[in-house]
Parts: sequence; structure tokens; C-alpha cells
Amino acid sequence: MADVTVTDNTNKHRFEVTLDGATAFADYEVKGGQMVLPHTVVPPAFEGKGVASALARHAFAYARDKGLKVIPTCEFMAGWVKKHPEAQDVVDPSCKAKLGIA
Repeated sequence: MADVTVTDNTNKHRFEVTLDGATAFADYEVKGGQMVLPHTVVPPAFEGKGVASALARHAFAYARDKGLKVIPTCEFMAGWVKKHPEAQDVVDPSCKAKLGIA
């Protein structure tokens, strides 16, 4: 995994990782005690370096720290949380059955 730093770009409502002049990001929207994760973009040069997973870990940790429940509508984020039971406690109850998690 690449040594990456995730930042919160509050103006664009997304978490970002910038490496070698390119940016990977995960969009988010916070409202009513929930954080929707609708879209993740990782440039091809970042693939296989753990950048998307770093974005996911950061997003779910952010939600936990802020007391938010996550609605992972992004296919990557939904798949990531299925594989990481340690993050499933912050998934919004309305999404758990669809994701197949308890």
C-alpha cells in the first residue's frame, strides 16, 4: 500500500488523496445525522496501491468521530464495508439488509 494522506476538501465535499499531481477522491454529503458516500474516483495510476481503501477507512472513521451513520451508495464503498466488519457499526440501519450485514 502506498503511504497516503487523506485530506478533507470541505469546499468540494470530498475526501482526497493526491499523489504525483493526480487526485483520487470520495464524494460525501452530510445531512440529518447521515453521511452519504455516492461516488469514488481513483485514477488508473493509483490502482492497486491501497488508495481507495485509505479513502474508505478515512470516510468511515470520520463518520464515527462525528456520530454520523453512513449510507454507502457508491459500489466501492458498499463493497469495502462488507469486507470490514470493524466499520459496519456506522452503517445506517436502513442499508444493512441490502448490504447483507448485521
